[in-house]
Amino acid sequence: MTATTADTSDQTAPGTATDALTQAPKKRRRPIPIDVWFEPLVIIVLGVGYFSWYLTTTFTETEQASLTWSTLQTTIIDHIKLTLTATVIVVVVAIPLGILLTRPWAKWLNPIAVNIANIGQAAPAVGLLVLFTFWLGTGFKTAVVGLVVYAILPILQNTIVGLRQVDQRTIEASRGIGYSAARTLFQVELPLAVPVILNGVRTALVILVGTATLSTFIGATSLGTLITTGVTLFLPKLLISGAILVALLAMIIDWLGRLVEFAATPRGLT
Repeated sequence: MTATTADTSDQTAPGTATDALTQAPKKRRRPIPIDVWFEPLVIIVLGVGYFSWYLTTTFTETEQASLTWSTLQTTIIDHIKLTLTATVIVVVVAIPLGILLTRPWAKWLNPIAVNIANIGQAAPAVGLLVLFTFWLGTGFKTAVVGLVVYAILPILQNTIVGLRQVDQRTIEASRGIGYSAARTLFQVELPLAVPVILNGVRTALVILVGTATLSTFIGATSLGTLITTGVTLFLPKLLISGAILVALLAMIIDWLGRLVEFAATPRGLT
């Protein structure tokens, strides 16, 4: 009788362990926000609609000069190049500056820096670009400088806000376990501030895509060339093409930025 009892207990032990493993809680995947999967559907519908119209519409000689695929491709690439160049410069300048302005010894510079950065947003974009032509002349370089000044505020402000909202107790805890100030910044503060910072980058990108169209007034090629030519010569097809392509580009960049923001956000913050 005793032996039988022992055997039974030996047989049930593995089963109990298996049940425990089976019932162990599984990690749940983060729900994907609705805009991450809904926005591509809008982009596809708008893109298919435009290119269907593009392939079936008859253009005049003047319209064909701007809307032949080789010319249109070059215009789109120039617009993207202008936008990305300005974005890289803004990110390289604004994020380190935002980090610097959140350090205790530099907080007094915060209002001064933000007010200077706000000049770009306060001034009309066209006027800002035209003012820079008196200093730098016309062309790509002047357009980049004007766009950088215009778009620096969202990233700078979001970097400051993102770092300031990190719980001070978390920072003190990291210092308490022996982290240096630099290690606390890179391993604690910045990861927690990433969602806000990336939101600022995404906002700046969308602003730059739209504002880059104005660079055509100072001799830099962009999709704004289609819009201004369409308005000047009263060619609605050019105007519509320029407007739709800018909207598509802005939506694609906004969606890609949203994907990066979602992927880079720490799991516990979603």
